[in-house]
Amino acid sequence: MTAVALMDTLFIEDKGVTDGSGNVVASVFEVSTPEELQKLKIETEERENIVLDFLDWKSIPAENLVAALQGSVKTVFAISNTSSEATLFLEALEHGLGGVILKSEDVKAVLDLKEYFDKRNEESDTLSLKEATITRVQMVGMGDRVCVDLCSLMRPGEGLLVCCLPVGSFARGLFLVHSECLESNYIESRPFRVNAGPVHAYVSVPGGKTCYLSELRTGREVTVVDQKGKQRTTVVGRVKIEKRPLILVEAKLSVKEEETVFSIILQNAETVALVTPHQVNNSSRKTAVPVTSLKLGDQVLIRLQGGARHTGIEIQEFIVEN
Repeated sequence: MTAVALMDTLFIEDKGVTDGSGNVVASVFEVSTPEELQKLKIETEERENIVLDFLDWKSIPAENLVAALQGSVKTVFAISNTSSEATLFLEALEHGLGGVILKSEDVKAVLDLKEYFDKRNEESDTLSLKEATITRVQMVGMGDRVCVDLCSLMRPGEGLLVCCLPVGSFARGLFLVHSECLESNYIESRPFRVNAGPVHAYVSVPGGKTCYLSELRTGREVTVVDQKGKQRTTVVGRVKIEKRPLILVEAKLSVKEEETVFSIILQNAETVALVTPHQVNNSSRKTAVPVTSLKLGDQVLIRLQGGARHTGIEIQEFIVEN
């Protein structure tokens, strides 16, 4: 498969950025100290785009830079030598700069930065979640289950997309497993945690991929999804595997005019819940039903994804799993 991309070539010269026609499209300033940053008068510049070249950017933390430029009507770019430096400038104080210029001859750095932007763009897409009807709830004995502790707090309605095995189908449905952010009579709220399921279950990760829960490690990223399908990327802080009693949940929905049954195994505990398509008891904070309270006919949310998986990547092949 061949892809064609159109590129506009820009040149940095004489403290300015010019396009292919020789038009100056941005001004370039070299900055080496916090004092030089404070003296910059970028608002008086004629051009709307400003490029900052930090001779030693570590002397001016990215957070200080973003704070100093807040409220500016200019679009400010920073020259970065690595993809990790670029990420710092783009994320500082949750706002970041208007953009970065990656100055590197390393192809991997370019590809890493592209992957970063792909993840950011992915977060702007809303996932389609389907309403599935509970058809079976059954205790299945003991097993190793995985608690995923994130470096971010989750709100009511948010959780991780998890699936075990489909029943009689090669399509997969990921259940939206709620976080432990809701108040409980049994345990303190833990809004950073999802009790996600057994070690063999799949969990959704950025890039439209999945991985086994047993493969999650500190520092790896997962995709958090809410009741409306809005997604965001978060970092795993800790993974805790313990032997606990498990419960099997099955739910059905129509896939291509045929009823398909999907299943998930979770810990049999009051703090483990599945996200519902509607509020429970008209309470804005009750967006999930504990697995211990599930009844036949209850509605839960499922994310459909097609095809089989190889190393977490979706592929088109015939496969039957039971």
